[in-house]
Amino acid sequence: MNPRRKKRLFILVAILFGIGSAVGLVLYALQENINLFYTPSELIEGKGPDKQKPHVGQKLRIGGMVVPGSVVRDEKSLFVEFKLIDTGPLVTIRYQGILPDLFREGQGIVAQGHLTSFDTIEAFEVLAKHDEEYMPAEVAEAVKGIRHEKPAYTIPKGN
Repeated sequence: MNPRRKKRLFILVAILFGIGSAVGLVLYALQENINLFYTPSELIEGKGPDKQKPHVGQKLRIGGMVVPGSVVRDEKSLFVEFKLIDTGPLVTIRYQGILPDLFREGQGIVAQGHLTSFDTIEAFEVLAKHDEEYMPAEVAEAVKGIRHEKPAYTIPKGN
C-alpha cells in the first residue's frame, strides 16, 4: 500500500472513530435523562409483554387518579404524601413543594420523580390536568375505564 492510501485510510479510520465516540457519548448522556411513563399497575406488575419493572433509583413519570382520602399534608412544611390508582394497585407519591392549584382528590395527575421502593416515588414535579376535559393521551389511554367525577363547587360561608 502506498503512503497516500495509508494516509487516506488513517484519516477515514480517525473520522469513523470520532463519530463513533461522539454517538456513544450522546447515548450515554441521554441514558441519564430518559424518564419513562408508567401507570400504577405497570409500575407494580411490569410493563410490556416481558413485564419489565423499573429499578429503584430510576427516574420516571407516573400518571393516575389521586385516591380520595389519601392526601396527607405535613403541618410544618410543604411535604405532602398521597396515593395514585389506575385500575389496579395503589402507588404512594411523596412530594416536597407547592402543589398545582388544580390538584385535588379524584383528579388525574402526572408526577415525575425517582423510584425509592417498588411502590413509592419521591416526586420532584407534580402536574395536574388543566380542565375537566383534557387529559394527556398517555394518561387517558392508561386510565381508560376509570370514571372521572366532576368536582363539586360550594359557595364559601359568609358571602
